[in-house]
Amino acid sequence: MIPLQNRKGGRRILVVEDEILIGMLLEDMLGDLGYEVAATASRVEDALALARDLEVDAAILDVNLNGEDVYPVADVLAGRSIPFVFATGYGECALPDAYQQRPTLQKPFEEATLARQLAQLIGAP
Repeated sequence: MIPLQNRKGGRRILVVEDEILIGMLLEDMLGDLGYEVAATASRVEDALALARDLEVDAAILDVNLNGEDVYPVADVLAGRSIPFVFATGYGECALPDAYQQRPTLQKPFEEATLARQLAQLIGAP
């Protein structure tokens, strides 16, 4: 779990991703788009703590974190009315029925796709 220092910037995003390189790429993309990465987590336990306590505008959730499903984190965020998007290489049809209507980024995705998804979810930074 890596809480980042509060930087002056746009809307705050929680990034939950277990692949270090993908996480770094996401941070770069979000920064380029004008969003602020509020924190990153690569384990469900850490992501749950952040989802419960961190003030964010939205989250990007990798569906599979080292073999664990991220759905408990999604449930906490939904309970707090914090929008999120799933990032997955499995496709949205692989999501459980309860999450089928949630926004999904199909890995690999491009910066323009991320920008569109976040703009629809929470607006521009």
